[in-house]
Amino acid sequence: MVSLRDTKTSDVISKAADELKKVKELEMPEWAKFVKTGAGKERPPAKNDWWHMRAASVLRRIALTGPIGVAKLRTKYSTKKNMGHKPERVYKAGGKVLRTILQQLEKAGLIRYTEKGVHKGRILTPKGQSFLSKAAKPVKQ
Repeated sequence: MVSLRDTKTSDVISKAADELKKVKELEMPEWAKFVKTGAGKERPPAKNDWWHMRAASVLRRIALTGPIGVAKLRTKYSTKKNMGHKPERVYKAGGKVLRTILQQLEKAGLIRYTEKGVHKGRILTPKGQSFLSKAAKPVKQ
C-alpha cells in the first residue's frame, strides 16, 4: 500500500483533484466564483478548478492530521497580507469555503465527524482512505 508521506504532495493533490471532479456531490457553488479564500488575499483564485484542488488538499490534510475542524484548517490555509510599506500580518483563511468543502466531502462519504477524547473534527472513512490511496498509487514510481 502506498503512503501519502511517500509521494510528492503536489502530484497527489492534482491527481486527487482530477478524481474529485467526477464526484457529483462535490461541485463548486455559484457564489464561489466571486469570493476570496481569505482576508489576506487580494483577489479571488484565478484557476477554474481551484475548488477541487482545495478539496483534495483538505482531504489530504485530514488524512495526515486526524480529527481536524474548520478552525485548524483556517490556520493551516492562512496567508500573510501585503500591507505596503508596513510589516506583513497573518490573516486566517475564510471559513465558509472550508466548511462547505467539509460538508460536501462528508456528503460524498469520504470523511465523517468524530470525537476522540478532547479532539473533535473530521477523519477519513475507509472509502476516503482507499480514494486517497488510489490517487497516490499512480504517482509513485
